[in-house]
Amino acid sequence: MKEVIKHYSKDNITVVWQPAKCSHSKICFHDLPQVFNPNNRPWVTLSECSEKEVIAQVKKCPSGALSIKQNEEVAMQEKNMQESDTSNTTKVKVAKGGPLLVEGNITITMPDGEEVAKEGMTALCRCGASANKPYCDGSHSKIEFDT
Repeated sequence: MKEVIKHYSKDNITVVWQPAKCSHSKICFHDLPQVFNPNNRPWVTLSECSEKEVIAQVKKCPSGALSIKQNEEVAMQEKNMQESDTSNTTKVKVAKGGPLLVEGNITITMPDGEEVAKEGMTALCRCGASANKPYCDGSHSKIEFDT
């Protein structure tokens, strides 16, 4: 099955949405409903907010289903700032009734030995019900996982 990836662009940024990664936390549209509204088509409308607001909101996505692509100049500046950051700590948060939220750079080794590099936020299933293991697909809410 072909992976669905949607792109929504404005000026210097593109919001990339990968629905298969979404853990359905609803964080995206609770804080910025004028940009992220699942009742609209398209559900992402970048004309209503500044790039800075959109970037800040996308960074809150716990699963990594939403990400930002920037033009080369802005991306290079951000990369230089990140490289100057001495903190290389990967953080793992256990979401009550939800996934393991891993923030940082990680490599996941799949059962077939394939290695997948992940950056930023990755939501890993801990309830066992995900159809997209090892990633969370929001199934924890359907099975009322609450640990």
